[in-house]
Amino acid sequence: MIRLAVLNAATSPNRLGNVIADWTVTELGANKAFEIDRIDLRDVGLPLFDEPELPRYGRYAHGHTRRWSERIAAADAFVIVSPEYNRGYSALLKNALDFLVQEWAFKPVGIVSYGSGMSGGLRGAEALRPVLSALQMYPVREMVVVPFVTEASVREGSLRATEGMVEGAELMMDALVRMHAAMHLLRSPDEELGDQQGEQPGGDSRWQPQPVPVDPGWSTTALERPPGFV
Repeated sequence: MIRLAVLNAATSPNRLGNVIADWTVTELGANKAFEIDRIDLRDVGLPLFDEPELPRYGRYAHGHTRRWSERIAAADAFVIVSPEYNRGYSALLKNALDFLVQEWAFKPVGIVSYGSGMSGGLRGAEALRPVLSALQMYPVREMVVVPFVTEASVREGSLRATEGMVEGAELMMDALVRMHAAMHLLRSPDEELGDQQGEQPGGDSRWQPQPVPVDPGWSTTALERPPGFV
């Protein structure tokens, strides 16, 4: 099964995101391909980033970071349930993302966005995508957009999903399954990949850079560069 972490990124004590997250988990949980780990970022309790070293090295000084690292490393894919805050997303989510690097890498991620207007948080979702890509995650194109979350039906604790929302969830799940199958290989250690990358001379199965032939008539010195060389 695919270990799918569903992140609730809302921060307000009166947030409507719990209803959206409940519906999302129910929809995803009906797919037998997924084992769901629901994560409420507000309950995780991370402080503002406080690690003395860059996260990419994975040498964490604090227990809260190590616990967060273990939980995210255990996931194969993610769905982020995110509201739009001033055409962006919550600082809580950005901080949680910034704590780690390798644990996010080469894993697919879907977005469920919501907002009080007709756009349904799309602008916040678009602001989030380049950050996810910078972490070497793969944001799938398919997503769920939930507009008008201040409607009475949402405030009462239930969500009347539209056909478009249900279809978006189904397409997003299909994309996550497909991308997990493709990206699982990228997360595999070199010793497990074996000769899938092509056997190299000397028995090293990993790809090795090959020397590039250089025209002896070309010079790389500043005074002797050929015309048009930049």
